Amino acid sequence: MLEKLRQLDQRYSALQAKLSAPETYGDPAVVSRLNREIAELEEVVTAFRTYERVGQDVESARMMLDDDDPEVRELAREELQTGRERLSQLEQELRLLLLPRDPNDGRSVIVEIRAGVGGEEAALFAHSLYRMYTMYADRRHWKCQLASLSETELGGVKEVIFTIDTPGAYSRMKFESGVHRVQRVPETESGGRIHTSTVTVAVLPEVDEVELEIDRKDLRIDTFRSSGAGGQHINKTSSAIRITHIPTGTVVECQDQRSQLQNKERAMQILRSRLWQSKAQAQAQEITENRRAQVGSGMRNERIRTYNFPQGRVTDHRIGLTLYRIDSVMDGDLDEIIDALGSAAQAELLAKMGQN
Repeated sequence: MLEKLRQLDQRYSALQAKLSAPETYGDPAVVSRLNREIAELEEVVTAFRTYERVGQDVESARMMLDDDDPEVRELAREELQTGRERLSQLEQELRLLLLPRDPNDGRSVIVEIRAGVGGEEAALFAHSLYRMYTMYADRRHWKCQLASLSETELGGVKEVIFTIDTPGAYSRMKFESGVHRVQRVPETESGGRIHTSTVTVAVLPEVDEVELEIDRKDLRIDTFRSSGAGGQHINKTSSAIRITHIPTGTVVECQDQRSQLQNKERAMQILRSRLWQSKAQAQAQEITENRRAQVGSGMRNERIRTYNFPQGRVTDHRIGLTLYRIDSVMDGDLDEIIDALGSAAQAELLAKMGQN
């Protein structure tokens, strides 16, 4: 482990030197890549350097045990015990930091929510999930921005796409991808029967323009008038944008920004993320990471989480966690669930490393 940590330390120093070199400034793609690599290594390198410093302190305390002064020896014993405890703590931290990391963890995200099975009730719950995530983002002081919204007459959401423009948001939001199932009595149900509906959530890592170049000849860009909420101005101008990537058939619409240019920029951002993810999936040949497979078909038996309102509980089926505080969860209090999912993922990686 120590040899690997020393190699990472050397790599970190080399990256910093390269980033500071004058010839690097003229290439935005290289600068972006170097900054990302440095950010990925910074935490583990900082912990390793602390570990080495504490190790030196422990060695100094051990040498002081032979001092002629009894007070110095007593002080050395105390420092030695404290140092050994700190070293043990740092070793555990370093083991976790050396676990294989998702290369997208440091990115901002694009979140897509779509109503699944259940008609209008599914659309209403899609709206509830959108509210839940925006409130969670607000709790963490993340910057949220709506990109596209398709509503129903009763206030539900057929589809909503929004961005969280905060580095590192993907490391937590990625656990939300999948089918979310709701069990509750709809407001439109006169008989008081519990209905089961589903909503699909896809979380895509945001990709910079320098990371994925798109040939403009492969794009068809259409403008149209925005629909739904937004006021008179947004409906009087053809500011909404629809971009079709002809080779793949991928279609992105954006209508929430005030100008055509802003909508076009946001639509291109979403398109890049979708195409980049598809490309990465093809290279890795991991079909389960495919965007459509990520969220499933919306059928009820594919759920990752169930929100049962009559019982006041939320159950995450991946780790068997059940919380009986559905109101606070729907108000964006998601940290306990996401922390538990992250810990489970770490434990699984540690178990795999132990088998190798």
